[in-house]
Amino acid sequence: GKRPMTGASETWQLPVWEFVLVPLLLHRLTKLTGSDKYVDHVVQWCQVTSGLKMAAPDELFCWEGDWGLPSVSTDCLVVLAYAQFAGAPLKLRKISNPWRSPSGSLPALRTNQKETLSRPSDIIIHLRKQKYNADYDLSAKEGADSLAFISLLEEKLTPALIYAFWIEPKNYVDVTRRWYAEHLPFPLNFFLPGRMQRQQLEKLRLLRGDESLEAGEELEKEMYRDAAECMNLLSQRLGSHKFFFGDSPSSLDAYVFGHLAPILKSKLPNAKLQQHLKSLDNLTNFCTNILLLYFPRDGRESQKTTSQPEGADFDHVPNKRRKQFLSALVALGAMLSYALLTGMVSIQHVQHEALEEPPDLQHIGPHEEEGDG
Repeated sequence: GKRPMTGASETWQLPVWEFVLVPLLLHRLTKLTGSDKYVDHVVQWCQVTSGLKMAAPDELFCWEGDWGLPSVSTDCLVVLAYAQFAGAPLKLRKISNPWRSPSGSLPALRTNQKETLSRPSDIIIHLRKQKYNADYDLSAKEGADSLAFISLLEEKLTPALIYAFWIEPKNYVDVTRRWYAEHLPFPLNFFLPGRMQRQQLEKLRLLRGDESLEAGEELEKEMYRDAAECMNLLSQRLGSHKFFFGDSPSSLDAYVFGHLAPILKSKLPNAKLQQHLKSLDNLTNFCTNILLLYFPRDGRESQKTTSQPEGADFDHVPNKRRKQFLSALVALGAMLSYALLTGMVSIQHVQHEALEEPPDLQHIGPHEEEGDG
């Protein structure tokens, strides 16, 4: 079933020898004394002397957050929300360099058995196997409904999200590429956003089943229409409830939050999806409530950021001046290397020879100076 965050972290691992020696010891004492009064003493002694160790928590690597969200990535938001709902005691690492993750992508879960999982569905299945199950109280019908709505999200809303953030030209240039270019370390910030865009386009083509898919007004209308229909169905299913299946959040709530929160909180120039979402008050309140209940720190940081003047948009970027200085040094080094390789050394050599020409030149200088005098 569900476990609270505090209690769940106290998962003990017994040394192997206890499983062999302790039963033998208890059996021997009971046989010799004809009583089991020593059982409690032996158990207490084992707990004190055996060096019980806490199981190391799994490590979750995610994109760092912005816009008042714990992460800017839909997949990361799904995993983060589910872990919070289920009370999973994960060691969270928010990073801005996917190459630092054990899988080279984000999200990534490194288990205490050193196994690496990357897909949100695989991570959630792993957490369920560890008894952190946010769907524990769902009936069979509710479980089936949950799977159906998650499939609907993947089919109707995910393509529109990819298009809005990665394909729509103005949104990509002004928001998505800009954000990753500012947060990725040098030199990844020069080429990784473009590579990520190509990967997202390939994912969109797979979802749509069209290898020749290209951006265009007709495609945008079709995908935004599907996304709006999906949001309308979710709004109808949620109704006036706090969560989709009563008072406790489930995996469906995690998936819906992960898909809708970026739409709600980002500042895209082309904000058609956001406009439609804001017209559905219950879905807007649903996202806001989850942020307040489960990610209050990110909400507070968002308020601090929005209170800054517009001219301070990039003041929060860590080590910005240092990155700019390093970039300038690298650029200068590249220019000098180019100059050396293209033969500017010979020009410097000619100048050097000119300085060393004999005495004629050296006698002209003083003579002219005397004339000036």
